[in-house]
This record gives sequence, C-alpha cells and structure tokens, in this order.
Amino acid sequence: MKALADIGVVGLAVMGENLILNMENKGFTVACYNRTVAKVDAFLGGRGKGKNLIGCHSPTELVRALARPRKIMMMVRAGKPVDDLIAELTPLLEPGDILIDGGNSHYPDTIRRCAAAEANSLLYVGAGVSGGEEGALTGPSIMPGGHAAAWPHLKPIFQAIAAKVDDGTPCCEWLGPDGSGHFVKMVHNGIEYGDMQLIAEAYHLLSVGLGMTPAEMGAVFKQWNAGALDSYLIEITADILTQMDDETGRPLVDMILDAAGQKGTGKWTSQAGLDLGVGIPQIAEAVFARCLSAIKEERVAAAAILPGPNGKITVDRAAFVADLEQAVHAAKICSYAQGYQLLRAASAEHGWNLNFGDIALLWRGGCIIRARFLGKIKEAFDAEPALANLLLAPYFRDVVGQTQAAWRRVVRAAAEAGIPLPAIGTALSYYDAYRSARLPANLLQAQRDYFGAHTYERVDKPRGQFFHTNWTGRGGTTASTTYGV
Repeated sequence: MKALADIGVVGLAVMGENLILNMENKGFTVACYNRTVAKVDAFLGGRGKGKNLIGCHSPTELVRALARPRKIMMMVRAGKPVDDLIAELTPLLEPGDILIDGGNSHYPDTIRRCAAAEANSLLYVGAGVSGGEEGALTGPSIMPGGHAAAWPHLKPIFQAIAAKVDDGTPCCEWLGPDGSGHFVKMVHNGIEYGDMQLIAEAYHLLSVGLGMTPAEMGAVFKQWNAGALDSYLIEITADILTQMDDETGRPLVDMILDAAGQKGTGKWTSQAGLDLGVGIPQIAEAVFARCLSAIKEERVAAAAILPGPNGKITVDRAAFVADLEQAVHAAKICSYAQGYQLLRAASAEHGWNLNFGDIALLWRGGCIIRARFLGKIKEAFDAEPALANLLLAPYFRDVVGQTQAAWRRVVRAAAEAGIPLPAIGTALSYYDAYRSARLPANLLQAQRDYFGAHTYERVDKPRGQFFHTNWTGRGGTTASTTYGV
C-alpha cells in the first residue's frame, strides 16, 4: 500500500462505498472518511477488507493521508451538509488542493462554492455521477465542471473508473467552468424523469388498457430493447416486470404502492426552464406526475366519485403494441430535445461554451439515460454545432415523421379510454407547438394589453416595436413597462 492515498472520499453511503471500490480496483489508493466513523471501520472490515484503502477517523487524519495536491471527493447529501464539510476541510487544506462534489448539488450552489474556493486558493469541481449503485462500482458516467486547473489531476482517476463504450472511450470528459458539470447532471436527471414517466405510461396502457400480465409486458419491453428503444431504462423495466414477490408469489411490481418519490433534481430542471425561458413541458409534467402519484388517498377517494371511461382499449392488441413502441420512441426524442434546448440556453447565459455532442457521448455508457440514439445526437451536433433543436436534425426529423401517425393513435386511444398520458401526450403537444408557424399567443397578448396595458408587437412592424391599444375607450395612452420573469 502507498504511504499516501491518491484520492480521498468522504461519505460511505451507497455511491461513496462503490466509487471507492471502483477506484481501488483500478489501482488507486483511496483514503476513506465518514462523519459516523464507525462506518469507516465497518467498511474496512467488510467490503473493503484487504484492499488498498486508508481508513480515517477525522478530517485532519484524512488530509494527512493524501498526496499533494490533495484530492477530496465529497459524497454527502446536497445542501447544508456539503457546505458544512467544506467549512470543516478548508482550514486544513493548502493552495492548489482540490475539492470535488460528487453528489447531486444544485448548480447555483456549485457556482457559489467555486468562487469561495478560489478566494481560498483552492480548486473546486462539481462532478455529476450517474449510474446508481451498479454504475458507481463498475463504471459510471461522470460529468465534471469547475476549475479547469483541477482536471489534469483528476482525469487519470475519473477516466479510469468511468464506463467505457465499445471503442474504449470513457464516459467522462471535462465540461466547463463553475456549475456546468452539475447543470449537465441536473438536465440528465430531468431527461431521466421524462424517460421514466414515458415508460410508466406505456406500462399503464399495456396493463390497464390492454389487460396484459406483467410477464406479457416484460416480453414486450424485452422486444423493444432489441430495437430502436434499446436503453438502460427499457432493459431494467423488462427485468422488473418478470420479478416475483417472495412473500406473496405474485409479480413484485403489482405489490409496489403507486406513490413515487423524488429527490429534487427534476424540480430543479423544471425551475431552470422557467428561469431561462425555455419550454420543457414534458420534463415538468413528469415531475407533476410524481406529485399526483403521491396523493394516493385522494386519488382513491376521487376514483369512487368522478365519472369517466373504464380505461379499456378495445383495438387490436398487436397493432396497438406496435403503435405504442413508436409513440414512446417519438416522445423520448422530444424529452432529449427539450433537455438540449435547456443546455443550450444555460451555456449561453453562463458562458460555459458546452460541447453538446460530447455531452451525448458521456451518456452512452454507465448512466441511467443510456440509449441507442445518443450517437445520433453526437452526429447531429457535429454536423451543425449551432443546432437549435434536435427535432430539426435530419435523423430525428425523419424518425418523428415516420412515427407520428402511430403516436397520435396512441394519444387518441388513451384519451378515449381515460388513461392519463402526461409525458407522451405533452410531448406530442410540444412537437405540434414547435412546428406551428402561428400559435394563439396573439390573443394572449391582446388580453394582457386589454387588462394590464402590457403592449404587443405587430405582424406588420419590425420585431422589438411595442404598441398599446385603448381597448375600452376609458384608458389612457400609458403602457406598462416591459419586463422579463
């Protein structure tokens, strides 16, 4: 064992433990610390026994165990725990030492922490890590951003532990300054919310609408995973649907309460869309769908009172399953399109100069939103770096064009059966809105000007000129000051 560790990791929860084991397996000596120090001893006596690990029982001990420049990866809960840990570590560190936040921190916090670290002559990195427990152990997708001077020191470690695609390329590359890494991870999670909701809606249509058993649905998802929908989430859905409950002998999925949890990254993504003025309704609806699922008791009561269709879809089963596959594919593309529009807006707003094609490559392996068409996203941005929307790229335009008839049939059938499609249906509305040369916002502007003198632009005048009408004859000529929200 080396006298000094290559890197330190604070936090021995699921992700921290598995990242440590991944690092050690790749030849790095890791110093381990946890606020509850008993966990350190338990880890070194269990999964970490006999490995090149240095157990530490205090921040001081951790810092002393590290080679310079010291590299400390914080795997603790986002928010105050990160700030508390930084405050504890900073006085112990020297100029040039590196702090890495590997949790799901909100990117404005990372921007703030980068500035504070710089004031203390430290380097700070916000590194989004995707892949869950298995990915952390065998190879995650890592999205680092912050102080670029830290990257040469972290690159050998991060790219060694990251997932690799078939050609050996690691799913880890430097993204940009301050909060860019955590922003990209946040958008990744927003897309993940959308993807999961799409799949849940497909399951709802197959189970309630068509009356299929979990085993039958598992076979459908397995078949889908062999085609254009090849992805991590489709793959695990097929597996989930074939698992049986040891206690009851019934399909396990049927025994799980339909009330979804969330940790906040989907909400943050939706808020970022509002802050930057970017329409990401599909991602937002996926968040709201989880909120609605949480009020289980209210829904049960409402189900006994509110009238509606019986949820049965009476069409040819095989034909509907084929249509649904295409609908999920089209809606999935829209989820990524919205995520990339948000990345584009944030990159411009913060001066991050993100490489959108390279971001797609980071998601090809190890991460939750791994999908077959990520290579096509790379190709789209390589061909047109300033691409406004993925839907405009020839490949994605053609796919949606070929699938939209089936997509519309699915949405129609669900509406007639009374099965909610907040993601698949919203994706279709987003697509139709984006391809509309004229939307009814002219009436909205007229209403705003009528009651609030908020002004409007005219189709026969240059953009940027604003007008006000005295609609009632009782108002004056004074118009409201224009402002953004």
